[in-house]
Amino acid sequence: MANNKDLILAHTSMKPVNLSHAVNVMLPPQFYTLKKEALPVRYAYQAKRIAPSLFEGLVEEGRAYEYMVWKEEEEWVFLAYDIEMITAFLQSKGFALENVSKLFFAQQAVEHFDKPLLLGDNEALVSLDKMVVVVPRSALSEEERPALVFDNSFTPKKGITLPGTYGSVLTVKQASILASIFTLFALIFFVEGSRYSANAKVGEAQIQELLEAHPSLQSKYTRDSIVTKYKTIDSAERNKREIIKILSGMIFKGVTLTSLELDEKMFKVQFSCKDAQVAKRVKALAEKNKWNTLAIAGSNDLKIEGAL
Repeated sequence: MANNKDLILAHTSMKPVNLSHAVNVMLPPQFYTLKKEALPVRYAYQAKRIAPSLFEGLVEEGRAYEYMVWKEEEEWVFLAYDIEMITAFLQSKGFALENVSKLFFAQQAVEHFDKPLLLGDNEALVSLDKMVVVVPRSALSEEERPALVFDNSFTPKKGITLPGTYGSVLTVKQASILASIFTLFALIFFVEGSRYSANAKVGEAQIQELLEAHPSLQSKYTRDSIVTKYKTIDSAERNKREIIKILSGMIFKGVTLTSLELDEKMFKVQFSCKDAQVAKRVKALAEKNKWNTLAIAGSNDLKIEGAL
């Protein structure tokens, strides 16, 4: 678990709190937007880069959203949240921000929701298709009436820290130590700066020795050729990342990525579309990027290919 602090489930119908100690807070689905996608990426940081494009049209425009990403089996879970809205809500319920140690989201503890968890007098949290959702209490059957008891066992391993909260990142002691370290760094920088002039002359001599050892490098043409080679490689990689970003933006409700081929010169991708209207929208996005599209006979699937 993240730490040993008490975990509180914060929701809109809860009564105001009056705390004098640090706690962890879990938030229900009203405070985040969730999306699951099977994407051909290996690492979470890669998936997080394309998270904003996945939520286009799903979240309110004009807000500063942040994202949490993790993997569940073969799918990536993308969670978008507005930290300013969350902060304002917590303050309205009496939470002192310096007493909020970590924030968690109900979806992170989906495996614990094997029974309903009551949320005030009128709502409950339940797990449907491995997604935590809010339902009216009146929708619960008699068999579901025995509800869960919320406790610290729901605490996930990974949480987020409210920005700018005193005590959540550094203690006074830690801040003092860092201040001393930064002062030391400043002195080192000053001393090293005074040596720079002398070292620059030594550097010039070393460059001259290198050129004498490798005469071919004395040619500007050779040096420019090497630079051009690596610029070309870097440009190709940037193009690949841009293509993946655009393709990720074409994955919205009703669209599933079924295959992706990507090499140095071109890419080929196939999307499975829920219906003809969705396929039409995907095709329009592809044509906007001047990519070739091919409808798969007998289905709403589309093959798209283009050059890098």
